Amino acid sequence: MAPIDPHSFTDSSHPLTTHVSLSLYLDFNSSIIHGSALLTLSSAFSGELSLDTRSISIDTVLDPLTLAPLPYRVSATPDPIRGTQVVVVLSGQSSVLIVYSTSPSASALQWLSPLQTFSKSHPYVYTQCQAIHARSIFPCQDTPAARIRYDVVMNIPNSLSAVMSARHVRRRLPVPEEAKHLEAGSLGSSLWSGEDRVVEEFAMEQPIPPYLFAFAVGELGFREVGPRTRVYTESAAVELLDAAALEFAGTEDMIKQGEMLFGDYEWERFDLLVLPPSFPYGGMENPRMVFLTPTVIKGDSSGAQVVAHELAHSWTGNLITNINNEHFWLNEGFTTYAERRIVEVVQGADIATLNMGIGWRGLTDEMERFKDNLECTKLWNNQEGVDPDDVYSQVPYEKGFQFVLRIERQIGRTAFDEFLKKYIATFKFKSIDTNTFLEFLKANIPGIEKEINLQLWTEGVGIPEDAYEPVSTIYTKIISLAKEFKEGRMPSEDEVAEWNGQEWELYLENLPKSCEPSQVMALDKRYRLAESKDYEVKVSFLQLAIASKCREYHGEVEKALKAVGRMKYLRPLFTALAQTGGTEEKQLAKQVFAEARETYHPIAQGVVESILSKYI
Repeated sequence: MAPIDPHSFTDSSHPLTTHVSLSLYLDFNSSIIHGSALLTLSSAFSGELSLDTRSISIDTVLDPLTLAPLPYRVSATPDPIRGTQVVVVLSGQSSVLIVYSTSPSASALQWLSPLQTFSKSHPYVYTQCQAIHARSIFPCQDTPAARIRYDVVMNIPNSLSAVMSARHVRRRLPVPEEAKHLEAGSLGSSLWSGEDRVVEEFAMEQPIPPYLFAFAVGELGFREVGPRTRVYTESAAVELLDAAALEFAGTEDMIKQGEMLFGDYEWERFDLLVLPPSFPYGGMENPRMVFLTPTVIKGDSSGAQVVAHELAHSWTGNLITNINNEHFWLNEGFTTYAERRIVEVVQGADIATLNMGIGWRGLTDEMERFKDNLECTKLWNNQEGVDPDDVYSQVPYEKGFQFVLRIERQIGRTAFDEFLKKYIATFKFKSIDTNTFLEFLKANIPGIEKEINLQLWTEGVGIPEDAYEPVSTIYTKIISLAKEFKEGRMPSEDEVAEWNGQEWELYLENLPKSCEPSQVMALDKRYRLAESKDYEVKVSFLQLAIASKCREYHGEVEKALKAVGRMKYLRPLFTALAQTGGTEEKQLAKQVFAEARETYHPIAQGVVESILSKYI
């Protein structure tokens, strides 16, 4: 076997999947999807074809042309990272039909009971497939090296509606005949055609990596905010929908700016779905339908920066994709650069520089986090035997950004913009590795390797000396005020009068890791940071409070950990309690997780479990 990806059973000598047709019956009572997956390969194949699954029960595997059973086997013991290998024996077929059911514990799916939703009367389910969780929804070659087109027939309760990272074809009544393959499993046509069911059809015509497969099903409402953008939330969350429409009103301007910088927008629509608070990320760049946490809606349009990041992925990440997670910086470094270019035009250079400053601080913190695992400080790193969720960090984002910025600084912005457009046009709808990028860079900017140590940047540990700490008047002022706090001086109300969340975040991030409890409490008494509606500010302050042994804030910490499931907040707060806290803090971490666990997405559950097992 010649592996193509350390996180997949896919064999590089086998043909890759080019198209997937899915029939999915969503059973909210059991939190199970009964499905069939028709995988079409790039060429006919004879031999053993390896597929990835996780917590999936295979009912039968068929030749789709003859409906004759095909021999297959399932690995006896799941790999702790890759899941379960399914090997299908083909004899010249170029497609294979698999009938299966998911598990209630599928790592990509969070099923919410009605009580966990805004309406309190309808259930909800959503997916999160990055990095390697699509395999828990359907059997596939779950590697970004395999780019697939897909179509979906999704059978759901008729009181709900579905959205996907794909074009919506139509909503219609179910037809009994279309369930014939599923009858080979555990679903009858009478269930498929029940009076309370409806079918939603979708098609994705552009080839995407499997981790960009996404859907959500619930009682959904939307607002039009631009010619190619709708904002969706649960229809019962009227205030949230209004706030989201206001926060993201400038989306079309950002799309136009992206097109000027990077070329045509290739995905037709750019819709936004604001998910329940349990969504584990800030945003997920699913094409045509970006998924967002409600915590990005801050009322001051600063949440639009997360949208700018996900929009930038429409070129860097979705059009050009890392071939596997060892080259994740190709997705995130370029996208962070592209995001800041968009923000610079739409919101101004000062805001873009503030973003860079927050990112710089985050990068230096990650160097401390990984001081005993320097491999994780490399852009191109070895992830054999490593769960990508465990090593998810700011390094591919911020060190990747610094590398892209270093190239721009070397050749100038005008020349770099031309290079970037050519790079995107050359590799669009392809998955590439770091070497491919470096060869393209050297071919198109002759002599660049003499000016920049490319190997040090991509394979070296730590932050290279020629990285760039941002400089601006406001950035320098905030850093100066943070230094003065160490000497006992709090910023005056005049000095912070113009500050929004980002300024406060940068200030808090640059304070000492722990301070005198009286200092921390005085700062909060004046500026009410623990009660901030901006979670970036609230969590930064609560981290400081935990490290400074201010136990008066344990109630706020508990409330925050129970209110949201975004890992950007869970990871630092649980780590602060478990790693730097005493017995009381460790006990609080265990108690809160026990009580809140079921409200977190399975990916977030796994991350918190690994933190607690490491430190407690």
